[in-house]
Amino acid sequence: MRIVSLTCSNTEIVAALGCGDQLVGVDDYSDYPEELVAKLPRVGPDLGIRVEDVARLEPDLVLASLTVPGHEKVVESIDKAGLPYIAPAPTGIDDVYRDVRDIAARLGVVERGEVVVAEMQAALAPAPVSEDARPKILVEWWPKPVIVPAGQSWVTDLIERAGGVNPWRDVDRESVSVEPAEVERVAPDAVVLSWCGIEPHKVRASVARERDGWQNVPAIAHDRVVLIPEAYLGRPSPRLIEGCERLRRVVGQVHAARSQ
Repeated sequence: MRIVSLTCSNTEIVAALGCGDQLVGVDDYSDYPEELVAKLPRVGPDLGIRVEDVARLEPDLVLASLTVPGHEKVVESIDKAGLPYIAPAPTGIDDVYRDVRDIAARLGVVERGEVVVAEMQAALAPAPVSEDARPKILVEWWPKPVIVPAGQSWVTDLIERAGGVNPWRDVDRESVSVEPAEVERVAPDAVVLSWCGIEPHKVRASVARERDGWQNVPAIAHDRVVLIPEAYLGRPSPRLIEGCERLRRVVGQVHAARSQ
C-alpha cells in the first residue's frame, strides 16, 4: 500500500505499526522517526499541503487530520481531488486508541495495532491518586494569548493519568484562552510549556515567569515552570507515552515539595 501522511501523529502511528516502508510521502513537519522521514518526499506544511504533490505520489490512502485548526480545508481539497483518505479527530486518549486500531486495520496489521494499543494502555494506566491530592497542572499551548487545553483534549486525560488535574477540564472545548486573573484564581501548582509548532530550544520559561499578573500563581512563586516539547503532548500518537511520563515527573516534583 502507498501511504501519504499529512500530520506528524499519523506518520508516527504508521511507523509504530511497522509499516513505515509503505509511506511514500509526508508533510513538512513530520520529524520522527528521523531515519524514516529523512528520505521521504515532502508535500507541504500541515496547513499548506500541496494536493497536486500528494496526487502525484498516487497514494492508496492519505492520512489527514481534523485535530489541527484549519486542516479541515486541506481535507476538503483532498476530498475534492478524489483521493482516498481518512481524517481522524481524536479528543481523548480512548479516541487515540481507536484511531491506531483503525489505521492498523486499513493497513492490514490488526494484530500489531492491538499490540501498540496494549503498550499504550499499560504505559498510560491512571495513577492511583485521590482527587484532593492531585496538583493542578497548566499546560500552555501558546503564550500570547495564553491558550490551554480544555475538557475535549487528550492532554486533559494525560494529566489525570499522570496524577494531576487540568483546572480547565470542565470546559467543553478543545482549548481555551485564559486571562491572568483566571490563572491566579485557579492557582496552578505547575506550568508546562508545550508551545505548538515552536522548536523546543526557542521556548523560553522566562515568558511565563515574567508575565504580568502571574507573580502570585503558586507555579511561578515556587519556580515550577517546565518544558515538555509539543512532540510529546500535542501529537495523538504512541509518543504520548513519553509525554505522560514527563507529566508524572512534574507531579512528583509538586508532591516532593509538599512533603518538605
